[in-house]
Amino acid sequence: MSEIFELQARLSAALERIAGGVESMPVAAPEPAAPEPAAADAGEVEALKQALEDEKLVTAQLEERLRAIKAKQKEAEETDAALQGTATRMAELDKELQRLRKANTQLREVNQALREANQSGVGEPHLINKSMLTELEALRAARAVDVAEAETIRAALEPLLGDATEDAAEGEDA
Repeated sequence: MSEIFELQARLSAALERIAGGVESMPVAAPEPAAPEPAAADAGEVEALKQALEDEKLVTAQLEERLRAIKAKQKEAEETDAALQGTATRMAELDKELQRLRKANTQLREVNQALREANQSGVGEPHLINKSMLTELEALRAARAVDVAEAETIRAALEPLLGDATEDAAEGEDA
């Protein structure tokens, strides 16, 4: 128990010395919260905000350009597809025209042979049949050419008519 009193006395003495030392210390003013850096930071923050806004504007412009480029690319692809279709139809038309030319050449040859046979007074039935068959083939070829031409014209007009129909439908909706 005597040790407890002794320790208590030592603690009290130490606390009194600390209290005396603290009271004798000069009072220092608290440090300011650095207003200059805050002002500098505010200017820097404003500059960074402006830079961010500029970057957002540039990004929006680039995105719009990208959309425009993609739209042009899609239009070019559609045009290429239309040109491929037109090229296919033109090839079909050319094939039918070649068939018509061949049939007409054969018809002229057979008719010439038929005329020569009639001039010599010999009517040959196989020449008449051949002439009629060749004439039928020429008529079929001419019909096929007409169909191919009509299909080519229809295919060329279809996109134009589709656009006109869409424009008319939009006009009625408005």
